[in-house]
Amino acid sequence: MSRAGARSKGPASARAINMAQLSGMTGFARTEASFEQFSWVWEVRSVNGKGLEARFRFPGGYDRLEAGARDLAKARFARGNIQASLTLNRDASDAALRLDTARIEAILAAAEPYVSSGRVRPVSLDGLLGVRGVLDVEDRSEPDDADELDAALLESLALALDSLRDVRLVEGGELQALLNGHVDTIETLTHQAETSAAVRLDAIRDRIAAKYAELLPQGLDPDRLATEAATMAVKMDVREELDRLHAHIRAARELLAAGSPTGRKLDFLSQEFNREANTLCSKSSDSSLTQIGLAMKNAVDQFREQVQNVE
Repeated sequence: MSRAGARSKGPASARAINMAQLSGMTGFARTEASFEQFSWVWEVRSVNGKGLEARFRFPGGYDRLEAGARDLAKARFARGNIQASLTLNRDASDAALRLDTARIEAILAAAEPYVSSGRVRPVSLDGLLGVRGVLDVEDRSEPDDADELDAALLESLALALDSLRDVRLVEGGELQALLNGHVDTIETLTHQAETSAAVRLDAIRDRIAAKYAELLPQGLDPDRLATEAATMAVKMDVREELDRLHAHIRAARELLAAGSPTGRKLDFLSQEFNREANTLCSKSSDSSLTQIGLAMKNAVDQFREQVQNVE
């Protein structure tokens, strides 16, 4: 008995990808293989999922493979809904014919008096083979060594799952570029907020002085102006938010460089980004800073949307 090699149909170029990179959660792969009189096809699919959920569809009698199949999936993936189906075929030419000679002899013996008397014609072979139970086809649904068949089936499933992992890594590479671009945008907007005139004390003082000048012809007492400006500056102080944004940006870059599985951490980080962007908008009393905050919220939303596809 010899085991035929499985033929994997997946993107060969993906196999050279560094495993430290991000992985996506969607993809499809297929393998074909054979063993003795059996040939089969594995098809595996993957879509997004909060955790790892693997479902398998086997032909009748092959549910015994599920434990081994599930271990193969767990060894390769941390997240995603994975579905794998096995289509198994057996070579019909390998079926064995079984002739019940004892039954044939009994039929001939019982028919002899009728044939001798001329009342019936001699029994023909076609007639004998048509009698129920005389000829049976022995269905060899199992090979001589079922353990070897199981090993061959799981071996080709492993190849299919490897190909699926490669496809997900290709998707992850594309996601990595998109996510880094969103982080770059968030970082640029953070720097713009830091340098915005809206957060400078002198600019705040000038706005307060201009507002009171409209209301009070004699202007505002310098000491009172300084007090009002200081109070407004405290309310508008976004330095803590900007410091946290810089920390989140560093954390995002580290997670993106570390590779999967990191999707859950990136999702949590996107919520922290969103919280700081919201606070930036709520503290702003200047249209330019508000526009920066809104642009940041948009970039964070795009970041979080793509993070949902990361393993």
